[in-house]
Amino acid sequence: MGLLRDCEAAFGSTDLYRVLGVRREASAQEIRRGYHRASLRVHPDRAEPDAKEEATRRFQILGKAYAVLSDAEQRAVYDEEGTVDEEGEALRGERDWQEYWRLLFKKITVKDIEDFEKSYKDSEEELADIKAAYMDFEGDMDRIMDSVLCVDYTDEPRIRKIIEKAIDDGEVPAYKCFVKESKQKRTARKRRAEKEAREAEKTKEELGLGDEDDLKALIQRRKEDRKKEMDDFLSQLEAKYGNKGKKGGKKTTAKKGKK
Repeated sequence: MGLLRDCEAAFGSTDLYRVLGVRREASAQEIRRGYHRASLRVHPDRAEPDAKEEATRRFQILGKAYAVLSDAEQRAVYDEEGTVDEEGEALRGERDWQEYWRLLFKKITVKDIEDFEKSYKDSEEELADIKAAYMDFEGDMDRIMDSVLCVDYTDEPRIRKIIEKAIDDGEVPAYKCFVKESKQKRTARKRRAEKEAREAEKTKEELGLGDEDDLKALIQRRKEDRKKEMDDFLSQLEAKYGNKGKKGGKKTTAKKGKK
């Protein structure tokens, strides 16, 4: 399977620019930054043991996408014809994509990721990414939560508030998929995430991973610490939207109409 099909299977698009999260007119530096951000999201070092193989596959695809767009000749061909040279040097099969990444960027550490998360969360950049994901996926919170950088299911209350404010301010449309999302779907999303967290914890214990030095354990602890916030959020949603027989309740997300 060629690179463009790989991109569609892994990221839902054959557009290399969209896969890296950059504009078609992006400069070389913007493409590099886009690749860095996108690859951090799927970097194998961040993945749980049972998800490492899939993370590695997606990481390799991103590396190939960047290799094409960072090469002036390859990019020009792609822009003009919409094709890539699968036999060219940029996509040669024997390349070690993790080593390629390390040559471009410094070695990733737990502290690097924590520092990045602190600076990224609640930043203008994150705000723009959340709005873009909301528009790209037309309000589908499952896909939004999967695509936004540095979030897990316990961040959902915060992400929802950002989107609701953007709807109220007229910055984005009120997609029905978002404003009318059922309690069952929200609960199913929460249960899936909790199941994955339990499986990750079990795997961590079986492998004897260290609590202080292991990134997976660190992320897991953050999830557990914020679990109560998610439970409270679901209770609030049930109170707000659960009374089907009542009309006239105030729903801030429904002000701008539906799409």
